[in-house]
Amino acid sequence: MAATTGQKSEGDRKHPVDQTLPPFKMFTSGLQHVAAMYAGVVAPPMIVGPACGLSATETAFLMGASLFTAGIATLLQTLGFWKVGAKLPFVNGVSFAGVTPMVAIGKAQSPGNALPVIFGAVIVAGVLGFFLAPYFSKLVRFFPPVVTGTVITLIGVSLLPVAFNWSQGGNDRAPDYGSLTNIGMAALTFLIVLVLRRVLRGFLQQIAILLGLIAGTLIAIPVGITHFSTLTQASLFGFPTPFHFGAPQFDLAAIVSMCIVMLVCMTESTADMLALGRIVDRPADERTIEGGLRADTLGSALSPLFNGFANSAFAQNIGLVAMTKVRSRFVVATSGLILLVLGLCPVAASVISLVPLPVLGGAGIVLFGSVAASGIQTLASAAMEKGDNALIVAAAVGIGLIPIAAPGFYHHLPKDLLVVLDSGISTGCLVAIVLNLAFNHFGAKTADGDADGDAEGAALRDTAAAAPVDPGIAPPPAPGTADDAGEPAAATAH
Repeated sequence: MAATTGQKSEGDRKHPVDQTLPPFKMFTSGLQHVAAMYAGVVAPPMIVGPACGLSATETAFLMGASLFTAGIATLLQTLGFWKVGAKLPFVNGVSFAGVTPMVAIGKAQSPGNALPVIFGAVIVAGVLGFFLAPYFSKLVRFFPPVVTGTVITLIGVSLLPVAFNWSQGGNDRAPDYGSLTNIGMAALTFLIVLVLRRVLRGFLQQIAILLGLIAGTLIAIPVGITHFSTLTQASLFGFPTPFHFGAPQFDLAAIVSMCIVMLVCMTESTADMLALGRIVDRPADERTIEGGLRADTLGSALSPLFNGFANSAFAQNIGLVAMTKVRSRFVVATSGLILLVLGLCPVAASVISLVPLPVLGGAGIVLFGSVAASGIQTLASAAMEKGDNALIVAAAVGIGLIPIAAPGFYHHLPKDLLVVLDSGISTGCLVAIVLNLAFNHFGAKTADGDADGDAEGAALRDTAAAAPVDPGIAPPPAPGTADDAGEPAAATAH
């Protein structure tokens, strides 16, 4: 009995991130993640394919390849091996940051060379990012709560226009874009999700998003916005043949462009890992971020082998983790397996695609709003009463909102700069980091009023600032000060 009790106690001490669920709960929770991110994975190939001169059939093949490679990248991120993988509940998929430069590359090349040139550039960018990961991860000390809270808030706010676009139909050229039918279905799904979250309990409450998507899709059938054509036309089996569109080609301009995209993806992934680490109560330290970036970049380097693009963490799934409280990385690993099956079985992928975009948009408002709410919660622990921190947040959020509020704001600037500037998350993150350095590091005053140039002291302050704060527990005294008992406070480091 004692041995049994001891074994149970050992299992109880396992962190929720490392716990497994019963098979049915594991599958349905994983399927919910796939449903939340499916449109985001297939959208980039839907844009890049036609720009590279692909037919509808070839574009569908590209979509299946993107699902397959997203599954590989997700498994690398959640399960990991050696020093690869954050081992957090992260879903990986095709990064939107690369869409604009890939379209530009496709238009600059002949139709037969466009995708091979893109794939060659992605391979080089992925390999470069893999070797840069250990150095890039050291930037974690420059992401205290005033920075992470700002970035998390911007992630949520930046994703909300995507949900609004889905709610209107997703295609602004369609005659029913923004129709009362589309908006009405989005609103109904939004209400269904809220009601389910309010009235259900336990596991059913955790999969309220999935139940809401199913209910919305069923209601949309008699309304006439659920289309079954993709289901009837899809084949049962289809493997993404390696280098289906030709061997990779290496063009210097394309490589430079995609390397910039990779740096943007690494910046956003770092912010995403810090955000998710706080949500699941396992703060992402330097080693975690290094492993996560290695998984992102290795997944990106391998993707072109199976006709996929650069992959990065999907921020929308952070909102799902925050809302459902299901923190197990094995649930998201199950999502990776589902994505692999969808990539190998087009008819199965077509079943997921039956969810109309207005239905997905209604649920997306809740999901993406949850991310923004998590950012606001993080900012609550960022000493906002300090005027400099409030100014940092105000400036970073203001700059980060420019691509959202005024999409054409930077249109006269060089196109290479647009890779960064068109991402509100990237620009807001960079502004927050720079201003935090300017106000809280360089020339910052100590308690004695002297200029603080001590790097070690700055590192300790960063560590203390980055640590999650339980609102029910008094914050620890600052390093180097005395606690209530008059003893020097011990500095801790992650």
